[in-house]
Amino acid sequence: MPKAAIGSLLAVLYLVGASSAGALDPEKSAAQMIAPAEKAVERGLAYLASRQHEDGSFGSGPYRGNVAVCGLAGTAFLAAGSTPGRGPYGGNVNRCVDYLLANCEQSGYIIAPGAPSHGPMYGHGFATMFLAECYGMSQRKDLRERLSKAVSLIVNCQNAEGGWRYYPQRRDADISVTVCQVMALRAARNAGLHVPKDTIDRAIQYIKRCQNADGGFMYMLSEGGESAFPRSAAAITALYGAGVYQGPEINKGLEYLMQFIPAEGVVRREGNYYEYGHYYAAQAFWQAGGKYWEKWYPAIRDELLSRQREDGSWNSAFGPEYATAMCLMVLQMPNNYLPIFQR
Repeated sequence: MPKAAIGSLLAVLYLVGASSAGALDPEKSAAQMIAPAEKAVERGLAYLASRQHEDGSFGSGPYRGNVAVCGLAGTAFLAAGSTPGRGPYGGNVNRCVDYLLANCEQSGYIIAPGAPSHGPMYGHGFATMFLAECYGMSQRKDLRERLSKAVSLIVNCQNAEGGWRYYPQRRDADISVTVCQVMALRAARNAGLHVPKDTIDRAIQYIKRCQNADGGFMYMLSEGGESAFPRSAAAITALYGAGVYQGPEINKGLEYLMQFIPAEGVVRREGNYYEYGHYYAAQAFWQAGGKYWEKWYPAIRDELLSRQREDGSWNSAFGPEYATAMCLMVLQMPNNYLPIFQR
């Protein structure tokens, strides 16, 4: 058998497992995994589209106009296969791009004046990631210029530890904001924009140094602290995003996360970060593949289906638009449409 054919066969065996009857086709396996969620996804996307404001923004209550929510909602539409101006939600994607570019300052900082934020660099990171995913799909001439500035801002405000914090300043850093910037930089690099290798190398070292002995991750290197599921899922995803695909940090981190696999009838909220945690956990286990993905995805899929509301939404302390976007991205992970989510 040719080497290429052997490699393809091994990839299939790794992704979906094998039995005495042989290996399943990976595309068929993905379709089978997402099939129970298809109607829920359709309802969720329709709900999300109905919540977009005329200016392209999303959010209600205290998070109306938040650029992170807009970026995440736009990414949920992309994960369904729509692109700027094309597909069932192509118009919604275009309006997301319009809103974010309209709120991109000369410095490259993406922030909506007057819109509340849990931390402006979260918004900047999620918005930059979304715009990077759209770059190459859009004919807009102003997209590259503003996206390039947004990326440069991230690079230029990395602190001495190798991380980032709530504001574009080289001061302290935390694992959560750092992950958000790393994923934005990965999306930008995927799109062909220049990202300095040193920036990524320093971020990798910061993330690794935040890992505790139990395999989970602390919040701030400067303060230490216990591990927690949401930020640990985020940290492992960021390591994958930065190009660290194997090693003791990955192995220990995955085993730590497996302690939190959804169980029937038990929903672990982890404070207000349920959706955040599972958004990153789905990416981490999708990248890990094999037994991890086969166990994790059906468990979280069924849990999310049980929690979807009658109108097609999910809800959280950060609003239904945010929660719905996050849950939709988890459920649509097997689609494998977006470069940022691809193995």
